[in-house]
Order: sequence, then structure tokens, then C-alpha cells
Amino acid sequence: MRGISLGAVEGLMGSDNVADLKISALHKYYGAVHAVRGVDLEIPAGEFTVLVGQSGCGKSTLLRTIAGLEDIGSGDIAIAGEVVNDLPPRERDIAMVFQNYALYPYMTVYDNIAFGLRARKTPQAEIDARVRARGARCSPSTTCSRDTRAQLSGGQLQRVAIGRAIVRNARLYLFDEPLSNLDAQLRDEMRGEIKRLHQELGKTMIYVTHDQIEAMTMADRIVLMRDGRIEQQGAPLDLYERPATRSTWRASWARRR
Repeated sequence: MRGISLGAVEGLMGSDNVADLKISALHKYYGAVHAVRGVDLEIPAGEFTVLVGQSGCGKSTLLRTIAGLEDIGSGDIAIAGEVVNDLPPRERDIAMVFQNYALYPYMTVYDNIAFGLRARKTPQAEIDARVRARGARCSPSTTCSRDTRAQLSGGQLQRVAIGRAIVRNARLYLFDEPLSNLDAQLRDEMRGEIKRLHQELGKTMIYVTHDQIEAMTMADRIVLMRDGRIEQQGAPLDLYERPATRSTWRASWARRR
């Protein structure tokens, strides 16, 4: 399957790129487990930020609190200047791509991509224009009428999941280890496609991974987490050349001979 061709998207997606994110003194508990410990983070509009760290460091939990899928213990999450602590996920204007795709197997590709738009009562003509434009960017083997219960590859399923997120024209896009179920060749291909998508849309994107190569090659800024805290953040080369602590050195890609 060939990659997604990123054609003229702006006309369908709109031009509102305001999507600042500010997290202040955020704590998250699971019973006695302190999963996120006083995180402060500001992400400017249009940035591609990668949260990276070993399993259990709190990166996916942090992402889920931004999405509203997890309650917070204390602190504030503000999107475009609005504190969203008490808003349910559907009211945060966020689109999220999951590791396991989270598609509806009884629906066609078209209906999966259109699902969020229909839930927001988007006019049918607009739904059709957006979904057909997205479907045209898939390979011919992934037509909009195809049932997702059919033998779609992992790469095809993930493209449908990304298409469902992109047609939303959300103000913030979240990716929770979306490529971890793909083989090495497909991961490499999809990394490039997601980056091209970011460059064309100009939207704020937050991407979670434990893969150091993904972090280094995709990020405008890397946020390295450890034990529920941010250990270091900065441009990829900054973390590579100037790790802040010895543990950062060990946990990151910065080990040199």
C-alpha cells in the first residue's frame, strides 16, 4: 500500500490554528500510585511535541488527562486559554489516535471516518466532502465503501484512524503510540506521513512514544518523562548533546562512544 497523498487540505480543514496547551501543577493518582507528579508544560500553537520515556513513566496517562479520558487529582489543563478540567472529552475539541486504532469493526471505512462529524451534527454535504477527500488520499485498496472487518493491514487500519481524526479539524491532535503495532518498514513510512500531515495542517500535535528514533526524527520538541515527572525538555539535538542528568543519559539516545 502506498502512502497517503497529502493534497490540498486547507480548503476542507479550515484555517484556525489556535491550539495552545498549558498544563499547570498537574497531579494524577491511581489509588496510592502517584502517576503524574506536578507536571508543568506549555506547548505553543503549531508545535509537534513528543512525550517520550520508559513504560510506566506517566506519558500516556498525561496524554489521557489532556484528552479528558482520565480525571486529574489537582492542577489545571488549559487549551487555547480555556481551562478544561471539568469539560468532557467531546467538548474539548480534541482528536485522538490510539495504539489499537479504536475503529468500529461493523462500519465501513467511510462510516468510521464520518463518525465524529455525525456525532457533532455536521451537515451531510460537508461530511461527504471531508470524508471523500480523505478517502481519496488512501490507496485504491482502501476504498470508503470497504468494511473494516475485511482483511485490512495494520497500516491501512491506522490510516483510517488518522483520517477519522483529521477530518474533525480539531484544535489539538493527540497520538498515543499509534505505530507500535506496525512492522519496522510501515512504522518508518507512517512517521514520514504524520510529519508531512503536521507540516501541511499546521496544527498542534502531541505524540506519545517509547521509541527513541520516533522522538528524534519527528519532534519539534521532546519532553522526556521519568517517574511521573518531566526530567528534561527541548529540541531533539539539545537532549542528545546536553542531557540534563545521568539518568537522562542512560534513558535516552544520547549514549556515545
